[in-house]
Amino acid sequence: MFGKLGGLMAERTTDLRDVCDRVIAELSGAPEPGIPAPTRPSILLATDLAPADTAGLDPSRVVALATSQGGPTSHTAIIARQLGIPCVVAVVGLDAIAAGTEVLVDGSTGQVIISPDPDAAARAVMQHRDRAARDAAWTGPGATSDGHRVEVLANIQDAAGALAARVSPAEGVGLFRTELCFLDRDNEPSLAEQADIYRAVLDTYAGAKVVIRTLDAGSDKPLRFAPHPDEANPALGVRGIRIAARDSGILDRQLDAIALAADGHGQLPWVMAPMISTAAEAKSFADRVRARGLVPGVMIEVPAAALLAEAIMAHVDFVSIGTNDLAQYTMAADRMSPDLAALTDPWQPAVLALVARTASAGQAHRIPVGVCGEAAADPLLACVLAGFGVTSLSAASSAVAAVGATLASVTLDACRSAAAAVLATTDPDQARAAARAVLTPGARS
Repeated sequence: MFGKLGGLMAERTTDLRDVCDRVIAELSGAPEPGIPAPTRPSILLATDLAPADTAGLDPSRVVALATSQGGPTSHTAIIARQLGIPCVVAVVGLDAIAAGTEVLVDGSTGQVIISPDPDAAARAVMQHRDRAARDAAWTGPGATSDGHRVEVLANIQDAAGALAARVSPAEGVGLFRTELCFLDRDNEPSLAEQADIYRAVLDTYAGAKVVIRTLDAGSDKPLRFAPHPDEANPALGVRGIRIAARDSGILDRQLDAIALAADGHGQLPWVMAPMISTAAEAKSFADRVRARGLVPGVMIEVPAAALLAEAIMAHVDFVSIGTNDLAQYTMAADRMSPDLAALTDPWQPAVLALVARTASAGQAHRIPVGVCGEAAADPLLACVLAGFGVTSLSAASSAVAAVGATLASVTLDACRSAAAAVLATTDPDQARAAARAVLTPGARS
């Protein structure tokens, strides 16, 4: 049943099978299922991994991970990223690789190379160690080597995530995914409950920038207290801001709770709406936010919003580009599908053309344009985004240092040259190679 639902629910079949295996092991007196711990640093290849198995991996022993199933936003990929373990998903042919085979996994390019040239592999590993040392030494703030500021922020989903991100060099929060706090709730949380959650995040980042996204419910993140119609294609249905058209009270109460949490704080939170498609939607949302004394913005993740960015920006104080959904809708490809992972690659030139268009509109209107999708977590692509004119990058806290350190190693002119080179390409591999040729001369493409 979950598999037929597709998207995030289809990925939950791995969770369900894991629970089933553990119950059977408990009933039969068998050892608890899990991944045997390797005796020396190794690369783990698997069909798929349950989140519990991934969370239990020792990064000093499992130095990389590749799976033949799963999507780029599966729990396995997310947890591996948090652990700092390079992870590549949807790789064809892993079953044919025998245990003990030398394998090189490049998490930045998504490559899994079987029996690599020893000298080339040694150089790649040395380069990785050098980059890791450089990243660990970076403490912010975000800027290019010639001083052009680009804020480097963290994505979080709750107060605990904010505390974890606080130990990173992140300058603030670029995306607070509020709906993830309430996925297990049957009833809508009260005004006071919501305010407590938002206040905890604001307290953790007191005086810093905090961008709160209103509930992005629907599609692969259904909320039981926000009824959704039975839709044949939920990703194209009632989700995000569209829920307010059916029940405006949910949005109004959330904005009231954010305003209550912000009362007494020195810095007002920035509040943005997901799934904005028209200028009228942007104006309506901004009016509600401003009425509560908050800073209004919107997500640019629907191609229509990118194409009409200037009209939308006339009504808001900032925008943030969600590259995950922008890629999905631009390429007409489910971003959760491993079969379509190549199409939803954030390096797709069509997607980057829309990002560049939006950044240009932001410069014309002199309002901030951030990126908070997976594209912002790719250090090489982060430099390209800066070249487009993006003013902030928000990523998982584990990626913050790598993004900041890479930006600090290049000039703004180099970023702009890389951006121009990327826009002249027609496929993701060409785009990566073009950016690498400008930003890392002499590197293997």
